[in-house]
Amino acid sequence: MAGRPGMMVGGVEHPVRGEMLRVGSKAPDFALVANDWSIKALADYGNKIKILSIVPSLETSVCAAQTRRFNQEAASLGDEVVILTISADLPFTQKRWCGAEGIDRVETLSSHKDMKFSDDYGVHDTAWRINQRSVFVLDRDNIIRHAEYVPVMGNEVNFEAALATVRELL
Repeated sequence: MAGRPGMMVGGVEHPVRGEMLRVGSKAPDFALVANDWSIKALADYGNKIKILSIVPSLETSVCAAQTRRFNQEAASLGDEVVILTISADLPFTQKRWCGAEGIDRVETLSSHKDMKFSDDYGVHDTAWRINQRSVFVLDRDNIIRHAEYVPVMGNEVNFEAALATVRELL
């Protein structure tokens, strides 16, 4: 883990496990748990453009705002784009939160089971067993076209940069 920057949480650096992914590289496959407890892989989303919106927990204000924003943007992006919000929250927590918030265009997936996704994508905060806030845009061939790791837990992702990348790919 030498040289890998951590994530700042309340002025304290948390260690983050996994290598940071780079634009132009192939996105690692995953096995994440959906709200119905089924397992979802990258291949399940076919040749759609994918936004992977990764948050520490849906039940925090910045994470909730990030998920709401991508849910709103989904309508203008059309059926060729899928937005996945990924957290280490348990699937029934994600389902309850989405129902209470009216989230219906973003699919939530959980990395909680084994945190392999979090390790593979370089977002595993090992101090709290959560994900570092980040966003990835994958093209139809699952090549990373946008990657952002947010170094301070309470900061937002750059929505405009991620959305501009998606619009270029459409």
